[in-house]
Amino acid sequence: MSPPSRPVAALALAVAIAALTGACQQSGSPGSPDAFKVALLTPGPISDGGWNASAYDGLMLIKKQLAAEVSNVQTANPAEFEQGFRDYARQGYDLVIGHGFEYQDAALKVGAEYPETDFVVSSGSVFAKNVASLTFHLDEATYLAGIVAASMSKTGKAGCVGGIKLPVILSTFDGFVAGAKSVKPDFSVATVYIGSFEDVAAAKAATDALVAQGADFVLHNADAAALGVFQSAKEHGIYAFGTNRDQNDIAPETVLASATIDIPRSFLQLAREAKDHAFVGRVVAQGLASGCVGFVWNQRLKDRVPPEVQARVEQADAGIRSGAVKVRP
Repeated sequence: MSPPSRPVAALALAVAIAALTGACQQSGSPGSPDAFKVALLTPGPISDGGWNASAYDGLMLIKKQLAAEVSNVQTANPAEFEQGFRDYARQGYDLVIGHGFEYQDAALKVGAEYPETDFVVSSGSVFAKNVASLTFHLDEATYLAGIVAASMSKTGKAGCVGGIKLPVILSTFDGFVAGAKSVKPDFSVATVYIGSFEDVAAAKAATDALVAQGADFVLHNADAAALGVFQSAKEHGIYAFGTNRDQNDIAPETVLASATIDIPRSFLQLAREAKDHAFVGRVVAQGLASGCVGFVWNQRLKDRVPPEVQARVEQADAGIRSGAVKVRP
């Protein structure tokens, strides 16, 4: 596989970022004081093509479906998490979503201060009367990716590239390893964390190193930095898997399939409850069985996957949905 044209790729990325940024700026416009208001805090840019972009899609879906006034802001550290929650609550927002495990403590603290505002944390495990967590079992889909990698690998080795080592990131890699070892118990998976969700160059270097060690499949959970993973995989002629969102079109000759989360659907469900004054603080678990987690083949490349491997994936998918196959201990 030849590397992508850098000018063309850069132009496409710039256009995508401009479009998203323009939409973001429009989303926070003032309106009726009686309107249903929803805000979103993200830990990274909504132009990342994955985790944060999907959250923004969810915010736009809420705006469209519930005629909501919406706003979003990127927050970088725990102090900003609290400040973001608190600012929106003071402004009378009905629902504030913190998109990531790292927002849990801030949501509980600010939620106690503003009992009339509802709060949601993605990938969380905490709850209170007005705080709910969404837990996405993406490991069920990465388990299927592991089956593909172990079934098709010529080297018996694969790699994982993560942004920051968080429990929610680690679980996706654990699922991948479990799926691979369900096919070949001696299959080897090496994992590298680059310490950032935005450092494309570091992700590329990490992937280059994994390939040098023999990996011929790579899974990422690195948000915007995933572009570096895909660049390296393309240059070395190996397959990659997308995560969080359908990323098959980002590198159509490289991304064999994507482990996806329907974040917009999950956000809309809780937003409806908040608008109807029926919000209940709890942990909402979503996986393959709920339809919010999925494994999406790249249709351009699916014919390169042997029929017996596709059948193995379908069987495991059905087993996970029924409870016959256990992804987690």
